[in-house]
Amino acid sequence: MSLVRLIARPLLASSFVLTGLDRVRKPEESGERLRPNLRRAASVFPQLEPIAAKPALAARCIGGAQVISGLLLALGKFPRLSALVLVGSSAVTGFNDNAGDNRLVTSNRIKNLSLAGGVLLASVDTAGAPSLAWRARHMGQDARKQLVKTNKELAKSVRGSAKDARKAAEGVIGH
Repeated sequence: MSLVRLIARPLLASSFVLTGLDRVRKPEESGERLRPNLRRAASVFPQLEPIAAKPALAARCIGGAQVISGLLLALGKFPRLSALVLVGSSAVTGFNDNAGDNRLVTSNRIKNLSLAGGVLLASVDTAGAPSLAWRARHMGQDARKQLVKTNKELAKSVRGSAKDARKAAEGVIGH
């Protein structure tokens, strides 16, 4: 892992871990802030109605997911999966209808969007290793090249054997 990744991932994850711990410790307070978003989500996805009815439980679950995913991201373990979980939690929690100073609300929303952007970048960071899709695509291309090469070698060998057989046959028939 490069020095930049060693420093950047824990820094990026720290905000999510602290926020997640706060949600786990104070689920009622966090749940009340989540209630409008949970209601909106339940209006679009009726299956979420039981979750929207218990915002404190939802806040605790989201907080736990943020803590675990943040720690995994900080440690560089399952960075893509943990980053995607953090982006998902940001989508649910990041746009609360906060009352109060509009500049503070706007500043918090921009901060949340910035963190989500950073986590999205972390989710596509392969740490210098190619993705599974890239490896599969190149493995297929390499297999195709090897097959063409083997086919040419086989055709050359068969032609040589056919020439030898023809010469042998001419020798038998000619004598």
